[in-house]
Amino acid sequence: MEPSNVRSVDLTGLDDVELVRMARQRDGAAFRVIMQRSNRRLYRIARAVVHDDSEAEDVVQEAYVRAFTSLADFRGDSSLSTWLSRIVLNEALGRLRRRRPTIDVTSIENRQPAQSTVIPFPLASTQPDPERTMAQRQIQILLERAIDDLPDDFRTVLVARVVEGMSVEETADLFGLRPETVKTRLHRARRMLRDALEKQAGPVLTNAFPFDGWRCERTTNKVLEQLGLAV
Repeated sequence: MEPSNVRSVDLTGLDDVELVRMARQRDGAAFRVIMQRSNRRLYRIARAVVHDDSEAEDVVQEAYVRAFTSLADFRGDSSLSTWLSRIVLNEALGRLRRRRPTIDVTSIENRQPAQSTVIPFPLASTQPDPERTMAQRQIQILLERAIDDLPDDFRTVLVARVVEGMSVEETADLFGLRPETVKTRLHRARRMLRDALEKQAGPVLTNAFPFDGWRCERTTNKVLEQLGLAV
C-alpha cells in the first residue's frame, strides 16, 4: 500500500495556509511544495550571511528542520516565506557569530560618498542573445565575487532587495532595520559594486547565486529524510 503522505495530487496551486495545515499533519508532499517555493530565497539569504555555498545549504536544511518541527509556532502574523526567512537568518547569523565578531558598519554608513554614478540593476533582457551568453556568464562570476566582498550588513540587504526582489518593508522587517537604513545600505552597496565593476554587470544580477535543479532537489530530499518522511 502506498504511504499516506505520498500522493499524485498536484499541490502547487494551494496557498500557504492550506499547505501549512497539511504539513502539520506530516504530509510529505506539502513539505516538498513549501520547500520548492522557498528554496531559492532562503539559500540566497543564507549565503549572503555565511559567504559559502556548502554552508548556506547546511543552514537552509537545518532551518527547515527547525521550522517544520515547530509549525505550531507559525501563527500567520507574517507570510510563510517571511517566517522561514527569519529562521534561516537566525541560523546563519548564529553560525557567523561563532566564527567571527559582527562587523560595525557605522563608519561606512556615515562616510561621505564620492562623486560617481550609482550602478543600475535592470532585469535580465527578455530577448537573450545566444552569442553573448558566455560573456554574460563571465560577468556574472565577477559580480558574484564582488557581492561576496561586500561587508556583511550591506551584502545581506543587497541580496534581499536586488537579487531576491524583496521590498524595502520586507527587508526592514526581516533584518530588524528601519526602512531608511535599508535604503542607505542598498545605496552604499551599489556604490561599492560600481567601484568594482562599473556598469557591465548590472544586466545579470538577478541570475546571481542560482539554487535550482539538482541542488534544490537534494536539499528538499535531505530535509524530508531528516523528518522521517518519504522522499
